Amino acid sequence: MTTHSKNDLLTDDHITPIDFESIDGFPESHSWPQFDESLNKIQTHDLKDSLIPVIDLASPNAKTLISQACETWGVFQVVNHGVPFELVKKVESESRRLFALTTHEKCKVLRSVDGATGYGSPKLSPFFDKRMWHEGFTIMGSCVDDAKVLWPHEYQRFCDTMDAYQNQMKLLIHNLLLMILEPLDVTQEEMNWAIPAHDSQSVLQLNSYPSCPNPSRAVGLASHTDSLLLTILNQCGIDGLEIFVEGLGWRRVPSVEGAFVVNAGDLLHIFSNAKFPAVTHRAMVNQSEHRISVAYFHGPSAESRVAPSSKFQKPCFKSLLVKEYLSLKYKHFFEALSLIRA
Repeated sequence: MTTHSKNDLLTDDHITPIDFESIDGFPESHSWPQFDESLNKIQTHDLKDSLIPVIDLASPNAKTLISQACETWGVFQVVNHGVPFELVKKVESESRRLFALTTHEKCKVLRSVDGATGYGSPKLSPFFDKRMWHEGFTIMGSCVDDAKVLWPHEYQRFCDTMDAYQNQMKLLIHNLLLMILEPLDVTQEEMNWAIPAHDSQSVLQLNSYPSCPNPSRAVGLASHTDSLLLTILNQCGIDGLEIFVEGLGWRRVPSVEGAFVVNAGDLLHIFSNAKFPAVTHRAMVNQSEHRISVAYFHGPSAESRVAPSSKFQKPCFKSLLVKEYLSLKYKHFFEALSLIRA
């Protein structure tokens, strides 16, 4: 699959999802090349038997297991994370309420070409020739303005649920980063950079993958790494997440009841001096179920600098502003990390 520079391609067509309600058959625009279909031979292999660990955060050795998972895989799952089960289910329910709206209604809050929030196709769409079997809704902070448009008289429930979930995610991110970074023996200043009291970047992404008539030729979300520091994903009970394992190919990460998937992003890869891999992953679709997932992305202030921790004597990445790195990723996608190698 060919990738492109985003500067050359960003148009309204890359923002507006296909009308999943009215399509007849399987559109050529969403039919990915044969080489991707050949990977299906190994897609059915799940990452079981603790290959990707499911870590109990109440366990006394949780910190050690998390450190090992970050270094080996860049991804792990967590249970006993402290986020109320009822709230997790409310977020899933409210997400389904949103995506059940008509395409016309959802497009009233369509993300603008230069915008960051609202309804739309994946932001990585312009880098690929084919379109993805996906629609999403992006929240940064309060979602009240968009919610009032979608539900003029019934928006409060959606907003309260998303606000409460974001607050729980912030607490969980704080705890996870403490356990991830303390074994690196980072300075207090570096810890404050990763977990700032103010000005951190946080994004809540609601993902919808409608049932697909030809899932073997469709991709829900194309392969990528996450740009920020750490991601927490709820698969909402339906498998679809796959990670690329060197030497093994694509492997599915099973959905575990009550668990969140946690993965390192590019900024953590840089800060750890490449000790923690930024895992390449994608989302696949199925023919029988409408899959929902909820991702929370966390990063430091865009105005701060990112560089390998001061503990590393031979840094393999250059120091630059976080916003400069994000700009590189926005323009060059997979090549962004190679462009800042020291």
